Amino acid sequence: MFGKAASDLLGLSDIGAVISKQDYDKVDVDDYLFHEENERSYFIIKSKSDEYCFTNKAFVHLDGNSALSKKRTLNRYSYATNKFTNISIETAGTVDLDLELKFTIGSVDFSIDVHKKFVEEIKDIYKALIKIEEIIKENEHSLAITQTSVNVAAAALGRVENPDESMTKSFKEINKAAFSWLMNARDEYVVKDFGYVFETYINN
Repeated sequence: MFGKAASDLLGLSDIGAVISKQDYDKVDVDDYLFHEENERSYFIIKSKSDEYCFTNKAFVHLDGNSALSKKRTLNRYSYATNKFTNISIETAGTVDLDLELKFTIGSVDFSIDVHKKFVEEIKDIYKALIKIEEIIKENEHSLAITQTSVNVAAAALGRVENPDESMTKSFKEINKAAFSWLMNARDEYVVKDFGYVFETYINN
């Protein structure tokens, strides 16, 4: 299997390697992506037991850390419902073979050991994750402002005493329009595909 070949090539067991684009289809995690929906890999780190894949739509972790079984667990974290936070790199010391890419996605913490020869590639994915974190924060702020505006407008109309039939009809129409506006805002501010960010920062 490609996994064993990659580990043998590095002469390492638990330290990850950044996989080249031409080898993405040889990595096991690729089989679990939604290629039918235009999902694609942009960055893959592989160790002997684990695979970490950053796609345009999700972070996918194929977890093989089990001393008692060869079974592997697949975990998928959609960017639309899981935020990146606490992103950092712990660089390698003089005698260290590895550096660490650290981040939290949703409520799950990751610390991925990567061979220090891939430091430039790790800098690329670090920048991409930082940018995604910034975009999500900005969009959440904009969406909150939009939600507040709709709530204020609805509350103002709701305070009118003894509305006549025409006003009630107008309120329903305005409420319907506001709901539609809010749903459109959610579509705009809840990003599901960050392919353009990865294409900007990933150079490997």
